[in-house]
Amino acid sequence: MAAQRVVRFGIIGAGLMGREFAVAAARWATLTGLECRPEIVAVCDLNSELLSWYGRNFDSVKQQTTDYRALLENREVEAVYCAVPHNLHRDIYSDIIRAGKHLMAEKPFGIDREANGDILSVLEKNPGVFVRCSSEFPFFPGGLRMQKLIRENPWGRILEVNCGFLHSSDMDYNKPINWKRMARYNGAYGCMGDLGMHALHIPIRSGWLPRRLYASLTNVVERRPDGRGGFTACDTWDNATLLCETRHPREGYDFPLTVKTQRIAPGQTDTWYIEILGTKYSARYSTKYPKTFEYMSYENGGAQEWRREDMGFASLYQTITGGIFEFGFTDAIMQMWAAFMDELCHPEKEMPYGCIRPEETKLQHDILSAALKSAAKGLVVTP
Repeated sequence: MAAQRVVRFGIIGAGLMGREFAVAAARWATLTGLECRPEIVAVCDLNSELLSWYGRNFDSVKQQTTDYRALLENREVEAVYCAVPHNLHRDIYSDIIRAGKHLMAEKPFGIDREANGDILSVLEKNPGVFVRCSSEFPFFPGGLRMQKLIRENPWGRILEVNCGFLHSSDMDYNKPINWKRMARYNGAYGCMGDLGMHALHIPIRSGWLPRRLYASLTNVVERRPDGRGGFTACDTWDNATLLCETRHPREGYDFPLTVKTQRIAPGQTDTWYIEILGTKYSARYSTKYPKTFEYMSYENGGAQEWRREDMGFASLYQTITGGIFEFGFTDAIMQMWAAFMDELCHPEKEMPYGCIRPEETKLQHDILSAALKSAAKGLVVTP
Protein backbone atom coordinates (compact mmCIF):
# COMPACT_ATOMS: atom_id res chain seq x y z
CA MET A 1 0.00 0.00 0.00
CA ALA A 2 1.29 3.48 -0.88
CA ALA A 3 2.18 5.92 1.87
CA GLN A 4 -0.82 7.76 3.25
CA ARG A 5 -1.32 11.41 2.38
CA VAL A 6 -1.21 13.44 5.59
CA VAL A 7 -3.75 16.28 5.85
CA ARG A 8 -2.70 18.67 8.61
CA PHE A 9 -5.60 20.13 10.56
CA GLY A 10 -6.26 23.03 12.82
CA ILE A 11 -9.14 22.95 15.30
CA ILE A 12 -11.08 26.15 16.06
CA GLY A 13 -13.27 25.53 19.10
CA ALA A 14 -11.42 22.96 21.16
CA GLY A 15 -14.30 21.71 23.33
CA LEU A 16 -16.27 18.47 23.33
CA MET A 17 -16.39 17.72 19.59
CA GLY A 18 -12.92 19.08 18.93
CA ARG A 19 -11.54 16.58 21.42
CA GLU A 20 -13.58 13.81 19.79
CA PHE A 21 -11.95 14.61 16.45
CA ALA A 22 -8.49 14.74 17.97
CA VAL A 23 -8.95 11.32 19.56
CA ALA A 24 -10.34 9.95 16.27
CA ALA A 25 -7.20 11.20 14.50
CA ALA A 26 -5.06 9.46 17.13
CA ARG A 27 -6.96 6.19 16.49
CA TRP A 28 -6.70 6.43 12.69
CA ALA A 29 -4.77 3.14 12.45
CA THR A 30 -8.07 1.46 13.40
CA LEU A 31 -9.20 2.12 9.82
CA THR A 32 -7.86 -0.05 7.02
CA GLY A 33 -7.42 0.80 3.36
CA LEU A 34 -7.66 4.61 3.45
CA GLU A 35 -4.99 6.51 1.53
CA CYS A 36 -5.00 9.61 3.72
CA ARG A 37 -5.03 10.51 7.38
CA PRO A 38 -5.50 13.65 9.50
CA GLU A 39 -2.90 15.11 11.81
CA ILE A 40 -3.76 17.82 14.35
CA VAL A 41 -1.08 20.53 14.27
CA ALA A 42 -2.85 23.64 15.59
CA VAL A 43 -5.61 24.40 18.09
CA CYS A 44 -7.52 27.60 18.88
CA ASP A 45 -9.79 28.30 21.83
CA LEU A 46 -10.32 31.03 24.40
CA ASN A 47 -10.07 28.44 27.20
CA SER A 48 -6.40 27.89 28.06
CA GLU A 49 -7.20 24.68 29.96
CA LEU A 50 -8.54 23.12 26.77
CA LEU A 51 -5.43 24.17 24.88
CA SER A 52 -3.17 22.58 27.49
CA TRP A 53 -5.12 19.28 27.18
CA TYR A 54 -4.17 19.11 23.50
CA GLY A 55 -0.57 19.99 24.31
CA ARG A 56 -0.36 17.23 26.91
CA ASN A 57 -1.88 14.54 24.73
CA PHE A 58 -0.80 15.27 21.15
CA ASP A 59 2.85 15.78 20.25
CA SER A 60 1.81 16.86 16.75
CA VAL A 61 0.17 20.07 18.07
CA LYS A 62 2.73 22.82 17.54
CA GLN A 63 0.46 25.88 17.71
CA GLN A 64 -1.89 26.80 20.55
CA THR A 65 -3.60 30.15 20.18
CA THR A 66 -6.61 32.16 21.31
CA ASP A 67 -6.80 33.99 17.95
CA TYR A 68 -8.29 31.96 15.11
CA ARG A 69 -6.77 34.35 12.56
CA ALA A 70 -3.31 33.32 13.74
CA LEU A 71 -4.25 29.69 13.09
CA LEU A 72 -5.47 30.57 9.58
CA GLU A 73 -2.12 32.26 8.87
CA ASN A 74 -0.32 29.01 9.70
CA ARG A 75 0.86 27.66 6.34
CA GLU A 76 1.16 24.16 7.75
CA VAL A 77 -2.62 24.01 8.31
CA GLU A 78 -4.37 22.60 5.23
CA ALA A 79 -7.82 21.98 6.72
CA VAL A 80 -9.85 23.13 9.71
CA TYR A 81 -12.49 21.62 11.95
CA CYS A 82 -14.56 24.46 13.41
CA ALA A 83 -16.99 23.95 16.31
CA VAL A 84 -18.07 27.33 17.68
CA PRO A 85 -21.41 28.87 18.76
CA HIS A 86 -23.84 29.49 15.91
CA ASN A 87 -23.53 33.28 16.03
CA LEU A 88 -19.86 32.94 15.00
CA HIS A 89 -20.43 30.66 12.00
CA ARG A 90 -20.81 33.36 9.35
CA ASP A 91 -17.60 35.24 10.13
CA ILE A 92 -15.32 32.35 11.05
CA TYR A 93 -16.47 29.90 8.36
CA SER A 94 -16.16 32.63 5.74
CA ASP A 95 -12.66 33.54 6.94
CA ILE A 96 -11.59 29.88 6.85
CA ILE A 97 -12.81 29.51 3.27
CA ARG A 98 -11.20 32.78 2.16
CA ALA A 99 -7.93 31.56 3.69
CA GLY A 100 -8.08 28.58 1.33
CA LYS A 101 -8.43 26.00 4.11
CA HIS A 102 -10.67 22.99 3.64
CA LEU A 103 -13.44 22.92 6.24
CA MET A 104 -15.45 20.50 8.30
CA ALA A 105 -18.09 22.76 9.81
CA GLU A 106 -20.74 22.24 12.44
CA LYS A 107 -24.47 22.52 11.99
CA PRO A 108 -26.57 24.50 11.41
CA PHE A 109 -23.92 26.08 9.14
CA GLY A 110 -24.96 29.65 9.96
CA ILE A 111 -27.16 30.97 12.73
CA ASP A 112 -29.99 31.66 10.27
CA ARG A 113 -30.82 31.47 6.56
CA GLU A 114 -29.19 34.83 5.81
CA ALA A 115 -25.91 33.80 7.45
CA ASN A 116 -26.05 30.46 5.62
CA GLY A 117 -26.48 32.28 2.32
CA ASP A 118 -23.50 34.52 3.02
CA ILE A 119 -21.26 31.52 3.77
CA LEU A 120 -22.39 29.74 0.61
CA SER A 121 -21.67 32.89 -1.39
CA VAL A 122 -18.10 32.98 -0.10
CA LEU A 123 -17.71 29.29 -0.92
CA GLU A 124 -18.97 29.87 -4.46
CA LYS A 125 -16.16 32.39 -4.94
CA ASN A 126 -13.59 29.86 -3.66
CA PRO A 127 -14.42 26.65 -5.55
CA GLY A 128 -11.08 25.03 -4.71
CA VAL A 129 -12.01 24.74 -1.02
CA PHE A 130 -13.62 21.47 0.08
CA VAL A 131 -16.38 21.98 2.68
CA ARG A 132 -18.68 19.57 4.47
CA CYS A 133 -20.92 19.69 7.58
CA SER A 134 -20.79 17.35 10.55
CA SER A 135 -23.56 14.79 11.18
CA GLU A 136 -22.36 11.47 12.58
CA PHE A 137 -25.45 9.43 13.47
CA PRO A 138 -26.31 8.21 9.94
CA PHE A 139 -22.92 6.43 10.03
CA PHE A 140 -24.20 3.96 12.62
CA PRO A 141 -24.72 0.53 11.00
CA GLY A 142 -28.50 0.93 11.24
CA GLY A 143 -28.31 4.36 9.60
CA LEU A 144 -26.23 2.97 6.74
CA ARG A 145 -28.63 0.04 6.28
CA MET A 146 -31.57 2.43 6.14
CA GLN A 147 -29.87 4.62 3.52
CA LYS A 148 -29.11 1.58 1.37
CA LEU A 149 -32.73 0.47 1.59
CA ILE A 150 -33.91 3.93 0.57
CA ARG A 151 -31.79 3.69 -2.57
CA GLU A 152 -33.21 0.20 -3.29
CA ASN A 153 -36.78 1.45 -2.62
CA PRO A 154 -38.41 -1.81 -1.41
CA TRP A 155 -41.25 -0.09 0.45
CA GLY A 156 -44.06 -0.52 -2.06
CA ARG A 157 -45.78 2.75 -1.26
CA ILE A 158 -44.37 4.65 1.72
CA LEU A 159 -47.10 5.22 4.29
CA GLU A 160 -45.10 7.49 6.59
CA VAL A 161 -41.60 8.33 7.78
CA ASN A 162 -40.75 9.28 11.36
CA CYS A 163 -37.32 10.50 12.38
CA GLY A 164 -35.72 12.62 15.05
CA PHE A 165 -33.06 13.32 17.61
CA LEU A 166 -34.08 13.26 21.26
CA HIS A 167 -32.21 13.81 24.47
CA SER A 168 -32.85 14.78 28.04
CA SER A 169 -29.92 17.11 28.67
CA ASP A 170 -32.26 19.90 29.82
CA MET A 171 -34.61 17.79 31.97
CA ASP A 172 -32.84 19.14 35.06
CA TYR A 173 -34.36 22.57 35.76
CA ASN A 174 -31.38 23.37 38.00
CA LYS A 175 -28.87 22.96 35.16
CA PRO A 176 -27.06 26.29 34.67
CA ILE A 177 -27.72 28.05 31.40
CA ASN A 178 -25.30 27.70 28.49
CA TRP A 179 -25.05 29.37 25.09
CA LYS A 180 -27.38 26.84 23.45
CA ARG A 181 -30.24 28.20 25.57
CA MET A 182 -29.70 31.84 24.60
CA ALA A 183 -31.04 33.04 21.25
CA ARG A 184 -28.31 35.63 20.71
CA TYR A 185 -25.77 32.80 20.48
CA ASN A 186 -27.86 29.81 19.41
CA GLY A 187 -30.32 31.57 17.10
CA ALA A 188 -34.07 31.63 16.75
CA TYR A 189 -34.18 27.97 15.70
CA GLY A 190 -33.49 26.86 19.27
CA CYS A 191 -33.25 23.07 19.54
CA MET A 192 -33.79 22.74 15.78
CA GLY A 193 -30.57 24.56 14.97
CA ASP A 194 -28.39 22.27 17.05
CA LEU A 195 -30.26 18.98 16.54
CA GLY A 196 -32.12 19.45 13.26
CA MET A 197 -29.38 18.36 10.86
CA HIS A 198 -29.09 15.01 12.65
CA ALA A 199 -32.79 14.36 12.07
CA LEU A 200 -32.88 15.83 8.54
CA HIS A 201 -29.66 14.32 7.17
CA ILE A 202 -31.25 11.20 5.65
CA PRO A 203 -34.52 12.86 4.48
CA ILE A 204 -32.60 15.63 2.71
CA ARG A 205 -30.10 13.20 1.16
CA SER A 206 -33.05 11.08 0.00
CA GLY A 207 -34.80 14.02 -1.64
CA TRP A 208 -37.69 13.89 0.84
CA LEU A 209 -38.24 17.63 1.05
CA PRO A 210 -41.40 19.04 2.69
CA ARG A 211 -43.96 20.50 0.30
CA ARG A 212 -46.08 21.65 3.24
CA LEU A 213 -45.11 21.93 6.89
CA TYR A 214 -46.69 22.59 10.26
CA ALA A 215 -44.48 23.14 13.32
CA SER A 216 -45.25 22.83 17.02
CA LEU A 217 -42.50 24.51 19.08
CA THR A 218 -42.37 24.67 22.87
CA ASN A 219 -40.21 26.54 25.37
CA VAL A 220 -40.65 24.44 28.50
CA VAL A 221 -38.04 25.93 30.85
CA GLU A 222 -38.21 29.71 30.61
CA ARG A 223 -35.40 30.54 33.03
CA ARG A 224 -32.33 28.82 34.43
CA PRO A 225 -29.59 29.48 36.99
CA ASP A 226 -27.06 31.93 35.62
CA GLY A 227 -24.09 30.41 37.50
CA ARG A 228 -23.73 33.51 39.68
CA GLY A 229 -26.47 32.83 42.20
CA GLY A 230 -29.33 34.27 40.16
CA PHE A 231 -31.53 33.30 37.22
CA THR A 232 -31.65 34.35 33.59
CA ALA A 233 -34.13 33.91 30.77
CA CYS A 234 -34.06 30.88 28.46
CA ASP A 235 -35.36 32.25 25.18
CA THR A 236 -34.90 29.32 22.82
CA TRP A 237 -37.19 26.45 21.87
CA ASP A 238 -36.68 23.29 23.94
CA ASN A 239 -38.72 20.89 21.78
CA ALA A 240 -39.91 20.91 18.18
CA THR A 241 -42.19 18.64 16.17
CA LEU A 242 -42.48 19.19 12.41
CA LEU A 243 -45.39 17.59 10.56
CA CYS A 244 -44.53 17.57 6.86
CA GLU A 245 -46.13 16.49 3.60
CA THR A 246 -43.38 15.11 1.40
CA ARG A 247 -43.29 13.90 -2.19
CA HIS A 248 -41.45 10.77 -3.26
CA PRO A 249 -38.88 12.14 -5.76
CA ARG A 250 -38.94 9.09 -8.05
CA GLU A 251 -42.54 7.92 -7.87
CA GLY A 252 -44.41 11.19 -7.45
CA TYR A 253 -46.80 10.39 -4.58
CA ASP A 254 -47.03 12.22 -1.23
CA PHE A 255 -46.45 10.80 2.24
CA PRO A 256 -46.23 12.27 5.76
CA LEU A 257 -42.85 12.92 7.35
CA THR A 258 -42.59 13.71 11.07
CA VAL A 259 -39.37 15.23 12.40
CA LYS A 260 -38.73 15.67 16.13
CA THR A 261 -35.88 17.52 17.83
CA GLN A 262 -36.15 17.60 21.60
CA ARG A 263 -33.91 18.64 24.47
CA ILE A 264 -36.50 17.60 27.05
CA ALA A 265 -37.40 14.01 26.15
CA PRO A 266 -37.89 11.91 29.29
CA GLY A 267 -35.71 8.81 29.31
CA GLN A 268 -33.78 9.72 26.13
CA THR A 269 -30.13 10.25 26.94
CA ASP A 270 -29.08 10.73 23.33
CA THR A 271 -31.37 8.99 20.83
CA TRP A 272 -31.31 9.26 17.04
CA TYR A 273 -33.93 7.28 15.17
CA ILE A 274 -35.63 6.74 11.82
CA GLU A 275 -38.69 4.65 10.92
CA ILE A 276 -40.09 4.02 7.42
CA LEU A 277 -43.44 2.27 7.07
CA GLY A 278 -44.48 0.93 3.67
CA THR A 279 -47.11 -1.31 2.11
CA LYS A 280 -44.54 -3.99 1.19
CA TYR A 281 -41.57 -3.34 3.44
CA SER A 282 -41.01 -1.42 6.68
CA ALA A 283 -37.87 -0.76 8.72
CA ARG A 284 -36.84 1.11 11.84
CA TYR A 285 -33.65 1.83 13.75
CA SER A 286 -32.76 3.71 16.92
CA THR A 287 -29.44 4.31 18.65
CA LYS A 288 -31.28 3.50 21.88
CA TYR A 289 -30.76 -0.11 20.81
CA PRO A 290 -27.68 0.34 18.61
CA LYS A 291 -27.19 -3.32 17.63
CA THR A 292 -30.80 -3.92 16.64
CA PHE A 293 -32.25 -3.34 13.18
CA GLU A 294 -35.98 -4.09 12.78
CA TYR A 295 -37.74 -4.81 9.50
CA MET A 296 -40.94 -6.34 8.14
CA SER A 297 -41.50 -7.75 4.67
CA TYR A 298 -45.18 -8.10 3.79
CA GLU A 299 -47.15 -9.80 1.02
CA ASN A 300 -50.92 -9.49 0.55
CA GLY A 301 -52.64 -11.86 2.92
CA GLY A 302 -49.40 -12.77 4.66
CA ALA A 303 -48.37 -12.45 8.28
CA GLN A 304 -47.28 -9.05 9.59
CA GLU A 305 -44.12 -9.94 11.52
CA TRP A 306 -41.45 -7.54 12.72
CA ARG A 307 -38.04 -9.21 12.65
CA ARG A 308 -34.94 -8.19 14.57
CA GLU A 309 -31.35 -8.49 13.42
CA ASP A 310 -28.23 -7.90 15.51
CA MET A 311 -26.00 -5.93 13.17
CA GLY A 312 -22.58 -6.12 14.80
CA PHE A 313 -19.78 -3.87 13.56
CA ALA A 314 -21.06 -3.20 10.03
CA SER A 315 -19.32 0.05 9.06
CA LEU A 316 -18.95 2.00 5.83
CA TYR A 317 -15.14 1.93 6.10
CA GLN A 318 -13.41 -1.25 7.17
CA THR A 319 -11.59 -1.35 10.49
CA ILE A 320 -9.51 -3.80 12.48
CA THR A 321 -12.55 -4.36 14.73
CA GLY A 322 -14.20 -7.76 14.46
CA GLY A 323 -17.65 -7.78 12.88
CA ILE A 324 -19.18 -9.47 15.92
CA PHE A 325 -18.41 -6.53 18.21
CA GLU A 326 -20.65 -3.57 19.01
CA PHE A 327 -20.58 -0.17 17.34
CA GLY A 328 -20.71 3.08 19.34
CA PHE A 329 -20.65 6.88 19.15
CA THR A 330 -16.88 7.19 18.87
CA ASP A 331 -17.00 4.71 15.98
CA ALA A 332 -19.61 6.87 14.22
CA ILE A 333 -17.33 9.89 14.65
CA MET A 334 -14.46 7.91 13.14
CA GLN A 335 -16.59 6.78 10.17
CA MET A 336 -17.83 10.33 9.51
CA TRP A 337 -14.26 11.62 9.47
CA ALA A 338 -13.20 8.76 7.23
CA ALA A 339 -15.92 9.83 4.78
CA PHE A 340 -14.70 13.44 4.93
CA MET A 341 -11.08 12.45 4.34
CA ASP A 342 -11.98 10.00 1.58
CA GLU A 343 -13.95 12.61 -0.35
CA LEU A 344 -11.34 15.32 0.27
CA CYS A 345 -8.61 13.11 -1.17
CA HIS A 346 -10.79 11.63 -3.96
CA PRO A 347 -13.09 14.47 -5.11
CA GLU A 348 -14.22 12.49 -8.15
CA LYS A 349 -15.56 9.62 -6.03
CA GLU A 350 -19.32 9.10 -5.70
CA MET A 351 -20.30 9.41 -2.02
CA PRO A 352 -23.97 8.48 -1.56
CA TYR A 353 -23.41 7.98 2.19
CA GLY A 354 -21.05 10.88 2.73
CA CYS A 355 -21.10 13.96 4.95
CA ILE A 356 -23.62 16.77 4.58
CA ARG A 357 -22.87 18.97 1.58
CA PRO A 358 -23.06 22.79 1.68
CA GLU A 359 -26.08 22.88 -0.64
CA GLU A 360 -27.88 20.51 1.73
CA THR A 361 -27.38 22.95 4.60
CA LYS A 362 -29.39 25.47 2.58
CA LEU A 363 -32.28 22.99 2.34
CA GLN A 364 -32.07 22.51 6.11
CA HIS A 365 -32.32 26.28 6.64
CA ASP A 366 -35.30 26.49 4.29
CA ILE A 367 -37.07 23.84 6.37
CA LEU A 368 -36.19 25.34 9.76
CA SER A 369 -37.09 28.86 8.64
CA ALA A 370 -40.46 27.54 7.48
CA ALA A 371 -40.91 25.91 10.89
CA LEU A 372 -40.41 29.27 12.62
CA LYS A 373 -42.92 30.90 10.29
CA SER A 374 -45.45 28.13 10.86
CA ALA A 375 -45.13 28.34 14.65
CA ALA A 376 -45.40 32.14 14.65
CA LYS A 377 -48.55 32.19 12.51
CA GLY A 378 -50.09 28.87 13.55
CA LEU A 379 -50.37 27.94 9.88
CA VAL A 380 -49.29 25.28 7.42
CA VAL A 381 -46.52 26.82 5.27
CA THR A 382 -44.52 25.95 2.17
CA PRO A 383 -40.72 25.92 2.65
